[in-house]
Amino acid sequence: MKQPNIVMILTDDQGCADYSAYGTPDIRTPNIDRIFHEGMTFTNFFANSPVCSPSRAALLTGCHPDRVGVPGVIRHIEANSWGYLSPNCTLLPQTLKQQGYHSALVGKWHLGLKSPNLPNERGFDFFHGFLGDMMDDYWTHLRGGNNYMRLNNTVIEPEGHATDLFTTWACEYLQERSRIEQPFFLYLAYNAPHDPVQPPQEWLERVMEREPHMDPKRQKLVALIEHLDAGIGRVLDTLDQTGLTENTLVVFSSDNGGVLANGANNGPWRSEKGHVYDGGLRVPCAARWPARIAPNTKSAYLGMIMDLFPTFAEAAGAVVGDDIDGCSLLPVMLGQTSEEVRREMYFVRREGGAAYAGKTIEAIREGDWKLLQDSPFQKLELYNVQEDPYEEVDRAGDAKHVFRDLAAKLRKHIQRGGETPWQEPRH
Repeated sequence: MKQPNIVMILTDDQGCADYSAYGTPDIRTPNIDRIFHEGMTFTNFFANSPVCSPSRAALLTGCHPDRVGVPGVIRHIEANSWGYLSPNCTLLPQTLKQQGYHSALVGKWHLGLKSPNLPNERGFDFFHGFLGDMMDDYWTHLRGGNNYMRLNNTVIEPEGHATDLFTTWACEYLQERSRIEQPFFLYLAYNAPHDPVQPPQEWLERVMEREPHMDPKRQKLVALIEHLDAGIGRVLDTLDQTGLTENTLVVFSSDNGGVLANGANNGPWRSEKGHVYDGGLRVPCAARWPARIAPNTKSAYLGMIMDLFPTFAEAAGAVVGDDIDGCSLLPVMLGQTSEEVRREMYFVRREGGAAYAGKTIEAIREGDWKLLQDSPFQKLELYNVQEDPYEEVDRAGDAKHVFRDLAAKLRKHIQRGGETPWQEPRH
């Protein structure tokens, strides 16, 4: 089988139930739904962190994010930046390059604002997008008055809604690569539906007319996601029009759970973005590869964003080292196995401000049990997520042997993460 092209579509803060194929009745996402219906749905898929930068670091390195220097959000204000991508880690485009792939990032980077941590310096052959975290405005694309929009290393000032820009740039890249006999990896990372929740007016009016009794905050968020969905539809259509669809592996996911104050739908799971309860960690995920993945299939395999690194590497024929933490999901996608790898699922977030004071929150899950500390100033909590999937009954007091075992394993992960600096070296 010829090496597949790979398209990774990552949205920002999209709740695990905020697409219509999930069964959510008040949102219409026919294009996102196509990926789920035409491929495999992962019903138990998790981000490595409940916030942006760490999950992106996990995706591109195959490692727990604190092991590559990104336990928290990288920001343009140094005093409130909690990560520095390690110069020693290998990123996915570097691994794929060994197999002859051309790699592009269109959209949000969020792993560094200056050298040596710019996309073109970390393996991407082409970058057309936004270096920063959130945009203060989807139309001006500024962050704190700074312009982080780039074409490779050139500062650009494009006009239009960021979602439309990223869609257009992705389609242009696909059209160009369709004329070249070389496999490619396109990482399409949208800012939507991260706040500020700014859908184009015509999209908001459609939702208001269709769902007049919906909470106004929810109306805006749904409109932003439906506008995003239309962009994803343009990308899928471009794959069809260029004849690339059959041998292109498309994976869709989000970097963390949604923001409840913005009207997000995280399904029945507890809490939201920023927290290590499942509402902050569970994300949508689907994989479509018409040549190899059977349509309308589902897997309950416990997967994580860091697993996509070895998945894509295996699909490309690349060998990855033993130093990564992720497990390839390719055998699951191809229906060759459904057997889960017994492992510890570890989640981390470092943050500043009075609520976190520069400290971390963590969770660890092994089998049916999950231990977490959702605030650095609160006690550890223990849940049996098989019996209590919505994390309502803290078992720390009556399952002490499980508590001790998981607490010891959690400390080992924290120690391992502590081997990697997470601040830029001061000279």
